[in-house]
Amino acid sequence: MEKAFKLFDFSQKINYKNEILAGFTVAMTMIPESLSFAILAGLSPLTGLYAAFMMGLVTAILGGRPGMVSGGAGATIVVLIALIKSHGVEYLFATVVLAGIFQLLVGVLKLGKFVRLIPQPVMYGFLNGLAVIIFMAQVEQFKITDANGAVSWLQGMPLYIMAGLTALTIAIVYFFPKITKVVPASLVAILIVFGVVLGFGIHTKTVADIAHISGNLPSFHIPGVPFSLETLQIIFPYALIMAGVGLIESLLTLSMVDEITNSKGSANKESVAQGLANITNGFFGGMGGCAMVAQTLVNLNAGSRARLSGIIASIMILIIILVGAPFIEKIPMAALVGVMMMVAISTFQWVSIRIVNKMPKSDIFVGITVALITVVLHNLALAVLVGVIISALVFAWDNATRIRARKYTDENGIKYYEILGPLFFGSVSTFTDKFDPVNDPEQVVVDFKESRIVDMSAIDALDKLSKRYAQQNKKLHLKHLSEDCRKMLKNAEAVIEVNIQDDPTYKVMPEK
Repeated sequence: MEKAFKLFDFSQKINYKNEILAGFTVAMTMIPESLSFAILAGLSPLTGLYAAFMMGLVTAILGGRPGMVSGGAGATIVVLIALIKSHGVEYLFATVVLAGIFQLLVGVLKLGKFVRLIPQPVMYGFLNGLAVIIFMAQVEQFKITDANGAVSWLQGMPLYIMAGLTALTIAIVYFFPKITKVVPASLVAILIVFGVVLGFGIHTKTVADIAHISGNLPSFHIPGVPFSLETLQIIFPYALIMAGVGLIESLLTLSMVDEITNSKGSANKESVAQGLANITNGFFGGMGGCAMVAQTLVNLNAGSRARLSGIIASIMILIIILVGAPFIEKIPMAALVGVMMMVAISTFQWVSIRIVNKMPKSDIFVGITVALITVVLHNLALAVLVGVIISALVFAWDNATRIRARKYTDENGIKYYEILGPLFFGSVSTFTDKFDPVNDPEQVVVDFKESRIVDMSAIDALDKLSKRYAQQNKKLHLKHLSEDCRKMLKNAEAVIEVNIQDDPTYKVMPEK
């Protein structure tokens, strides 16, 4: 436990300036996202901000990856929109608590490692889909809702102003790092555009037009739902999907940070922190969330490598809820839209388009499928699941065709089959076709030096093969089986009769 309390590892040199500036910037970019997703889901904006504060604080302190930022992310809330519409906000809080419990269990049972099973094309598809969602959510800000609730696109002057300011923001975010990296570009962009709007008295859409965000400290409250099996039936599937999406996104973000910083984070520790953060959210009126790819990138680009910036960002958000609201409400939406558009552009894996002609066709298909499901259904869990399943099937199919046999007969008239490639459900039929029990000599040896027996289908195929030879009164021997293959055959003795030929001079090292 003491590791959790060793918050600031003093052996690691902390660059306080970078951490504090990164914290400010993250807070600035987190607010618009948490706000816009809360509003998108029909919740009060405070629910989004409370989520940003609590997710950020708990995961920064307890998480498995310094430098990673969590908040009231869009991915998890998009999953719950249907529930909020049908049952209301109290059910949302109950679902968030349950989702948190699921995530906590994943960490405690050490299942975090399964995220490593997600193949690269699925990652590409997922990030590209997410980039499109973030970008489309920004385009929505160019619409205006009038008093009657009718939604229409901005027109004329307001449109030009909004577009111009957004373009200015994007330009600053793009070019500013070329001048200096001391101050994060997105923070500079927000401040400059803010200054321009205030200085010239330009009328444009501000945060206040979307929502008012002043509030008090989050207070403890037990979700107001009946504690019954019926409630559980309603919230269980939502909680499961939310926990899944939250963990997938958090652990994918974690491996992304690992790549960028060349260090290793702990997936299980992160799962526990995500779970605790969501449980806290459910009891303190936050909408829950997960790691935020965009804000994490902002944080890393601003030079943060430690836990401090995440903690500062959360406390900033809390201070803003309590006292800074009037100031934040004046921030032009255009500035936030510009920053988020740049984030979407940097989230998009352009490399996946560059290398598209070098990738296997199946990988391209997987990537595009995952991206489409993400964009069309907004369901990240489903997208990743489908991607992993397709990839697994493609892998099985590719390997099925890879099994080969070298045949030769030695001076004693014994025929040898040297098998190359794994023997499993996919390759069984190709394997069986290689043998010729009718015309083979009395003694046949199957050599598994370059092969492995992987599953029950393989054992069954061997059994059938040895029976075919037995019918011809011939003997089939298996040679060079590795330790684990022998174990499998030993366990399957009830099903199978096979002669394993021990090779006195050749002992396979059991695979550790």
